[in-house]
Amino acid sequence: MNAEAVWAQLQPPDRAWLTHLAALAGPGAPVALVGGGVRDALLGCTPQDLDVVLEGADVQGVAGHTGLPFTFHPAFQNATVTLPDGRHADLVRARRETYPLPGANPVPHPGTLEDDLRRRDFSLNALALPVTPRGPGPLLDVVGGLDDLHARVLRPLHGASFREDASRLVRGARLAARLGLSAHPELLAQVPGALNMAAHTPRLWAELRLLFQEPRPGRAARTLTDWGAGDLLPGLRWLEALDTVQDAGTAVTPTTYAAAALASAPDPAAFAERLGLGDRPAALLTRVFSDTYFAPGTPETTLRALLRPDAYVPLTGRDVVALGVVPGPGVGRALEHLAELRRAGRIRSRAEELAALEGYLEAIR
Repeated sequence: MNAEAVWAQLQPPDRAWLTHLAALAGPGAPVALVGGGVRDALLGCTPQDLDVVLEGADVQGVAGHTGLPFTFHPAFQNATVTLPDGRHADLVRARRETYPLPGANPVPHPGTLEDDLRRRDFSLNALALPVTPRGPGPLLDVVGGLDDLHARVLRPLHGASFREDASRLVRGARLAARLGLSAHPELLAQVPGALNMAAHTPRLWAELRLLFQEPRPGRAARTLTDWGAGDLLPGLRWLEALDTVQDAGTAVTPTTYAAAALASAPDPAAFAERLGLGDRPAALLTRVFSDTYFAPGTPETTLRALLRPDAYVPLTGRDVVALGVVPGPGVGRALEHLAELRRAGRIRSRAEELAALEGYLEAIR
């Protein structure tokens, strides 16, 4: 696929915006669409994420002249622009990076477009489509990313890639699972080094949190396991089972996936804190392991079917009324009696609960 074909995959407003950016940057400041947008276009998809590199330009000034809302990040001289349709585009000043320590944040230095491509994570994310005010230029591939993309292979750019930034391991698993990519031998060789640096790389845990937002998180977790990094994320069995639920047509939320992993974590509180999960997955698990009734198809019943296969649906107030109890406080007392029996382990099925209810009602008549 040539540059014109990549250009044609972009939405018309995105093409217009990119040529406008090139005009704003001026003739001495090359502009290029890079990374996932080029990759996805080469795969025949309409790019949604726009990552644009500006070489030798005042990124803040260019962002301001677009007339769109933006946030400027001075540490890296980048700007996040909000497009008219609500999507976000990143304007990145071309740079090279050095790592003062493995796992630490990189230190940026001004660089060329080629420098910027060589600092990236994987070869198929290091492709660029230069843009001029008149349209696209020829595709730029300085690391062999086109060959890897055609072979559907995920390859790190250099031998110290995962040691410098161990989060690339998880990002790679997400990408491989989503796009159906195989791991290059160089990637697999770097997995042990990434695992050694995991505790020193906060970005890795943020990438794990993002994994729950993938179309099929269980597939990404399986990829990590196949690469020898399964210990990073507990609950593979449940994550893959939730993928199957999705494949059958039931939507599963990222919170549900996170709760499934949390249920398998040796130290759930520490796991939730490390990944920054917040309170929602733990709260969902509390409801799953309660006796509360939830309608079919809810996250509670979906997880309950996986984590509590022997669980049953407790009797409700409607069931109590059907047995002749007048609606009112008596219904609540009957339900509380059943809840106490469940907590004591004296009833373990709906049939036992029904028998206990009938015995209770007989005793109070």
